[in-house]
Amino acid sequence: MKTVKVGLIGTGFVGDIHAAAFKTVPDAEVIAVASPTPGKAKAFAKERGIPKAFQDYRDLLAVKEIEMVTLALPNDLHAQAAVEAAAVGKHVICEKPLCRSLEEADRMIEACRKAGVLLMYAEELCFAPKYVRAKRLVDEGALGEVFLVRQSEEHFGPHMPWFWDVDRSGGGVLLDMGCHSIEYARWVFGKPKVKSVLASLGTHVHRDKTRGEDHSLCVVEYEGGQVGLAENSWAKPGGVDDRCEIYGSGGFTRADLLRGSSLLTYSEGGYGYAVEKAGTTRGYTFTMFEEIWNYGFPQEMAHFVRCVRGEEEPIETGEDGREVLKIICAAYESAGAGSRVDWPYQPREVRKPIDLWLGT
Repeated sequence: MKTVKVGLIGTGFVGDIHAAAFKTVPDAEVIAVASPTPGKAKAFAKERGIPKAFQDYRDLLAVKEIEMVTLALPNDLHAQAAVEAAAVGKHVICEKPLCRSLEEADRMIEACRKAGVLLMYAEELCFAPKYVRAKRLVDEGALGEVFLVRQSEEHFGPHMPWFWDVDRSGGGVLLDMGCHSIEYARWVFGKPKVKSVLASLGTHVHRDKTRGEDHSLCVVEYEGGQVGLAENSWAKPGGVDDRCEIYGSGGFTRADLLRGSSLLTYSEGGYGYAVEKAGTTRGYTFTMFEEIWNYGFPQEMAHFVRCVRGEEEPIETGEDGREVLKIICAAYESAGAGSRVDWPYQPREVRKPIDLWLGT
């Protein structure tokens, strides 16, 4: 079987995760990386044994052998990079959130459809081993008729400065991490149609850094009566929490993504790689081993490689990313209006989702 040649666009926190994940996928080889920061792609490539490095991602797209690219870029750059990758026949893995508007999402989907390439949405919670097992319990009927999925991801804030800038990111914690919680519940339920969205947002701790919300609650009701509850925070000190609970007529299950696969740690000065990226490892934290595997990144990339080879259909697509973005738009609008948003729903035309809450 031929090896799928991969190009990484982005060398930040997520780009590093993608590079490490692909190292474990025998049917894939990262042969190029791009970053606009002078010298960064070259240093990144040298450290990881990647043959080619570029400052302009368009030069990476010109490499004929590359079949698939991953977009580990700030949110405001996703759409253009995806459209340009599709135009030269590259399959696209796009990190969450898909982009900043439904108009951008439609451009990306149409460009990839027209070019005959895959647009795959990188939602790693659908590949995280504990969460996959929870979904399997649902599919096996072990929990009876499932009616509630509660998922939360919480920590003290993002790892790169651009996340705080809502003009670049498009929103706060709801967009950044709520997208995980919303899509995980939607996936567990079998991706039913949305009935309504209700949300409450606030900026409680980080007003000095951002106009975006640092804590969010979002309730998504589906047509079959199922409810997805997403709670997400940039205002929770002491390391990352990532948990799900699933309730059914015949049982329930709870999965904690970190506990049980981590070391309870106290450090006065902080430790390890995450200090540089997030600065959140001082005090008590839960230090994970095999972190990338526990979060499902290698499994996700292996699946996408099999999709490029025509062996599987993508679990998560551009259309899924668009639906998540639409739900998030409704959540911002709900929080802004102080009322529930019912389907059918078409968001007002705004530059970015958070404008539906801020009113700008």
